[in-house]
Amino acid sequence: MNNADIGLIGLAVMGENLVLNMESKGFTVAVYNRTVAKVDAFTKGRGAGKHIVGCHDLTALAAALKRPRKVMIMVKAGQAVDDTIEQLLPVLEAGDIIIDGGNSNYQDTIRRTAYAESKGLLYIGTGVSGGEEGALTGPSLMPGGSAAAWPTVKPILQAIAAKVEGGVACCDWVGENGAGHFVKMVHNGIEYGDMELICESYDLLKNVLGLNSAEMGDVFDGWNKGNLNSYLVEITRDILRYKDADGSALVEHILDTAGQKGTGKWTGIAALDAGVPLTLIAEAVFSRCLSAAKEERVKAAKVFSQPTITKPADAQGFINDLEKALYAAKVVSYAQGYLLMREAAKEHQWNLNYGGIALMWRGGCIIRSVFLSKIKEAFDKNSDLKNLLLDPFFTGIIEDAQASWRRVVATAVANGIPVPAFSSALSYFDGYRSERLPANLLQAQRDYFGAHTYERTDKPRGEFFHTNWTGHGGSTSASTYTV
Repeated sequence: MNNADIGLIGLAVMGENLVLNMESKGFTVAVYNRTVAKVDAFTKGRGAGKHIVGCHDLTALAAALKRPRKVMIMVKAGQAVDDTIEQLLPVLEAGDIIIDGGNSNYQDTIRRTAYAESKGLLYIGTGVSGGEEGALTGPSLMPGGSAAAWPTVKPILQAIAAKVEGGVACCDWVGENGAGHFVKMVHNGIEYGDMELICESYDLLKNVLGLNSAEMGDVFDGWNKGNLNSYLVEITRDILRYKDADGSALVEHILDTAGQKGTGKWTGIAALDAGVPLTLIAEAVFSRCLSAAKEERVKAAKVFSQPTITKPADAQGFINDLEKALYAAKVVSYAQGYLLMREAAKEHQWNLNYGGIALMWRGGCIIRSVFLSKIKEAFDKNSDLKNLLLDPFFTGIIEDAQASWRRVVATAVANGIPVPAFSSALSYFDGYRSERLPANLLQAQRDYFGAHTYERTDKPRGEFFHTNWTGHGGSTSASTYTV
């Protein structure tokens, strides 16, 4: 008894694989699952002969753990996490550590950290990215919560994390309370954006150039050998090359309705709350929502005329343009994600290490890619960098890609191919590089109908004016003004 280094609750796919990962790194793991039969099946199956202690109740789990006890929860986000915490309270002691490794909402983690600390416990909410394979062989881990817990759990979490050049672990302390889960949420939002951009690229290659799946697989294979080298581009290549039983491409037999678990939506909501223009990720979420309306889309396709496809004269030239456009749009997605993290850090007083976050995403996680090392370099050079687009390396990428990016979006629009992520990213860039936007007219409209006031270009910032636009309005203006 009292010989297990860590306990884990929840033996679904991710939980099982994390246990096997921990055990392979030399740790003894105590396990528990609400359905006790799963404990026995695991310890007699994949866990047989390993340093894994099966427990049939939480009292036994607590008794099996070295002090301070470390218990990782891998259950469904939401009420199940709160219920598990309540069940753990009677069997844990002051100084013990609860680790939530699920996709919890960061606001829940802020609340749970305070609650656990009020009971004398320490709490960590850690993002875990990498899916089933990553959990087993080395995920990206983004821990935050009770800072006092980090030295105790650091050896375990960094041991099981993915490693990059020099053996550096893709895991480091993110910040107080909900910081870890917030960073994981942004990671997932960027993942939504990356996936949508890749899907739009696939759509253009298929329906504008007329390439078959094998040919598209070759395109993605070529891209994966260059600047776009990444996990998602790599698996897209493999998916496009995968054959069904009859020898045809399996991907073409999959229904075009996408699911989602909510983290992309949370990212969009957080951006709206913070006033951050997270346009690409929001469009990626909405694209999944639109895909779900399959029956309506089938009806609409029969109602409206379809544009005639005009294939570009230079197919390889278009593929080259698309590669540059995909790279540039990805840069915008990450730039927007980092803007959101910066605003959240201000609000919650988190001291986020932006270069370190890029390093944590460099291996193990779903959005891992070569160019994350360039993001780390950008923030290492300038920790106060306001926008990733202003780093010289990324400025160069955008400048080089501009013409190609515009040709791709124009081709898509002319041929009736929806590219909400490509086009919203381009619109964001065009807005960001514009010294003057038409918001002056918008502010005049607000003042006209609601007396919301405006600032003048020929007066100092912070001085507000109201005009009696109709001649019969009053001179009283609204008391609030928000930029």
